[in-house]
Amino acid sequence: MSPTQEQLIALGAVFEAAYLVDKIAKTGQASEAPLICMLGSLLVREPQNTLEVYGGDDLNLRDGYRTLVSALERDPASLQRNALRYAWALLGLERKLAKRDDMLQIMGTRLDQIQQQVQHFGPAHDNVIAACGALYQDTLSTFNRRIQVQGDMRHLQQPNNAAKIRALLLTGIRAARLWRQLGGHRWQLLFSRRKLLNQLYPLLRN
Repeated sequence: MSPTQEQLIALGAVFEAAYLVDKIAKTGQASEAPLICMLGSLLVREPQNTLEVYGGDDLNLRDGYRTLVSALERDPASLQRNALRYAWALLGLERKLAKRDDMLQIMGTRLDQIQQQVQHFGPAHDNVIAACGALYQDTLSTFNRRIQVQGDMRHLQQPNNAAKIRALLLTGIRAARLWRQLGGHRWQLLFSRRKLLNQLYPLLRN
């Protein structure tokens, strides 16, 4: 697997998190398999490769790939504006987090505790989702530029949905961090669009 393909898996996961956040905000629902996949990525510490972070294949990242493709194609008909805005904000927020060693240490300690909850309850249990959401709220939500999620207030005001959204934003930060560690840069999304699209199209067909 080429470095660009590795980067696209991580970037696809950023957009998958953004897609799921947008879907829950608008409909109050999201498929369980991608949700479990994304939550599980928080607890993979020393992967052999990027795919291992997401369970060994990218089946649950397809909506993220599609959202990324629509952003790179700049097609007004298919562009998912809210998801794109969340993804772009996640990439920016991760850059701020990278400068905060104190916050990274807190997150590492809390994720160890969440790992124990997962072993007891399973990855998609309400307690685990609430713990991941609380971790996001206690750390990344304290930055000046927070991510403002838009949607149907009936869904956004439900505590379980709010926890899922925060937990998914945390998984998006994890993916953004991985993308940057693999050599990803935001300028690639502006100046290497065609190259990225040529490698993304086969991922949608597999």
